[in-house]
Amino acid sequence: MSYPKKPGNSGDDLAAMLEQLGLLRTAQSLDDLVARATTQRWGPRQLLEHIARAESDDLAQRSLQRRLVQARLGRFKPLADFDWNWPSIIDRALIERAFTLEFLTESRNLVLIGSNGLGKTMIAKNLAHAAVLAGHSVLFRTAADLLADLDKDSPGLRRRRFQLYARPTLLCIDEVGYLAYDSHAADLLFEIVRLRYEHNATVLTTNKAFKEWNSVFPNATCIAALLDRLTHHADITMIEGTSYRVRESEIEAEKRKKKEEPHGR
Repeated sequence: MSYPKKPGNSGDDLAAMLEQLGLLRTAQSLDDLVARATTQRWGPRQLLEHIARAESDDLAQRSLQRRLVQARLGRFKPLADFDWNWPSIIDRALIERAFTLEFLTESRNLVLIGSNGLGKTMIAKNLAHAAVLAGHSVLFRTAADLLADLDKDSPGLRRRRFQLYARPTLLCIDEVGYLAYDSHAADLLFEIVRLRYEHNATVLTTNKAFKEWNSVFPNATCIAALLDRLTHHADITMIEGTSYRVRESEIEAEKRKKKEEPHGR
C-alpha cells in the first residue's frame, strides 16, 4: 500500500500514516516514543511490543468509554454508599450475588420490586456499570423512555428499535409502574421481553407487585405472557421500607435548622 506525500517533515507524514492505520496512540505520542526508544536503545522487537501494548490499552479504553456513553447511565451513587440497614426487608445476598454478573452469562433476569426511594435504581445502575466495566454491552432506560422510543409509526423503524434493545448483553428497564400505559405499550414491552428471552439478561425495577400490573397496562391481553417470560429464568426480590430520600430530606432540614438557630441557644 502506498501513501501520498504530504507537505511537512517526515515525522508528520509518519504520524498521518499511523492514524490512517488506526494506530492513534502511537501517532499522538510519536516524538516521545522515538526519543524513548532511542535513549533506552530498544531493539525492533521491544519497540513493536511496546506499540502493541499501548495500542491494545488505548483500544480497550476507547471501547469502554464508548460503551459507557451508549449505556446512558447518567449520574448515580456508588454501591458503597448504599445503606443496607435502611430497608426493613432486603435480600442482600441475592443482590450481591448479582454483582458477580453470572446472571449475564446465564441470560437470567433480575426483578427488583419495592416502593419509591429504596435504592432500586441505584442498584440497577451500579449493576449496569459493573457490566460495562466487565466488557459487556449495556443499555439503561426508564420504561417511559423505552416505550416512547418504540412507539414509531414506521414498521421498519420500529423493527430497528426492537433490535437495538434486543442486542445488548444487559438491558435495564427502570421504573415500570410509575406511569400508566395502554395495551399497545404492553405489547411493545412484551416484544422486548420476548426477543431477549433466553438470549440476554434484563434487569427491571418496579414499584408494583405483579398482581398490580393490570393497573399499569389496563386491558392488555399479553400481561400473563409477558410475566411468564420475564420471570421464567429470573431472580425476583422485594425491597421494603420507607423512602431513603425522605430520610435524607429530614436530615438536611435538621441541619439547616441548626445553622439558622441563634448562637448560644
